[in-house]
Amino acid sequence: MTPDRYPAVPRRLVPRMARGSAPWLLPALAAAGLAVLTSRGSRARKALAVPVVGLAAGMAWFFRDPDRGPASGRFLSAADGVVQSVDPLPDGRTRIAVFMNPLNVHVNRAPLAGVVTGIEHRPGGFLPAFDKDSERNERVIWTFDTEMGEVTVIQIAGAMVRRIVPYHPVGAKVEQGERIGLIRFGSRVDVYLPPGVAPAVAVGQKVRAGETRLDLD
Repeated sequence: MTPDRYPAVPRRLVPRMARGSAPWLLPALAAAGLAVLTSRGSRARKALAVPVVGLAAGMAWFFRDPDRGPASGRFLSAADGVVQSVDPLPDGRTRIAVFMNPLNVHVNRAPLAGVVTGIEHRPGGFLPAFDKDSERNERVIWTFDTEMGEVTVIQIAGAMVRRIVPYHPVGAKVEQGERIGLIRFGSRVDVYLPPGVAPAVAVGQKVRAGETRLDLD
């Protein structure tokens, strides 16, 4: 996405929380509020409230959804995290796999503008996303029709995750860097560069969704 296609990013007094986080976040915040209210006048209850409040704060940090941009490049990273592998494939495409640890933002973004032509959910296991056998994990496969041709993005579940939450239906038009979905609790996202597009990132490099360029000119 070119810089002039990004709106100005305002500062938020209250951080945005990710769509799809409510089933986990709201109970944690309610429990924290109750723990604080019932802890008044009791040192023991105050001590018990500390881990509950800590859990709620951790949930809020995990489900944060910051605004991003501006950025430029034909392909932008779909996820925050560390590049786990850059794999040339027999069909000429290049797969860039990004591992997200629990401290990373887990809202994923479209690497370029296009139309969603396919969303396929495949059930599977919940191995750690950095494990080579995570190829058999639960996943959601996105297919986009773009000016660069057909582009595939795969959201892969991690060890603790139990839900991948897509934000768009088939037929939706998405802009580059637009939010496309959430993976709960540790995971991996693969972007497949089309044939003839060279990768600009290397294994071990840190990337940010909607900001880090994946391709070379």
